[in-house]
Amino acid sequence: MILSATPKWSAPALRPYLPKDLAILLRIVRASIEQLASEDYSENQIKAWIEAFDDEPAFAKRLESGLTLVATLEGLPAGFIALKGKDQIDLLFVAPGVARRGVATTLVDAIEKLAQARGVSALHVEASDCAVPLFSVRGYEPQRRSSVSLGDEWLANTSMTKTLGASPAPLH
Repeated sequence: MILSATPKWSAPALRPYLPKDLAILLRIVRASIEQLASEDYSENQIKAWIEAFDDEPAFAKRLESGLTLVATLEGLPAGFIALKGKDQIDLLFVAPGVARRGVATTLVDAIEKLAQARGVSALHVEASDCAVPLFSVRGYEPQRRSSVSLGDEWLANTSMTKTLGASPAPLH
């Protein structure tokens, strides 16, 4: 079951990824790409992006190879974040029904605190166009634009970096 919006949510709880989460996290990825990226990417780009997650064993390995945190609301997974290596945010997805309700912010906050506690001085992310605003508000600075090849499509993203311990830029 993928969460949908309800009038009153408590703050997200966080826990480590468990192998039993694989199916729901795949559903969150696919729904998130399909519903939240439609303003930034074409239908063919979205299809190629979703197809990049068709290899479930490879996705499971990706989640297990780093630090993956799952945010839950009312006990159900609402989103997740994965840290690759010590300083690269690899994945960040939130169920569309609870987007813009603090789930992604909670996940990024947690990964930043964990990385900083491990002695990491900066975090890096290859942010999709739909994720750039979230990371910008959190103090991540754009470094360069890139394109990633997925099947026959090219998807633009932005390499961003945040020095840990720095406060986010004020909103204007």
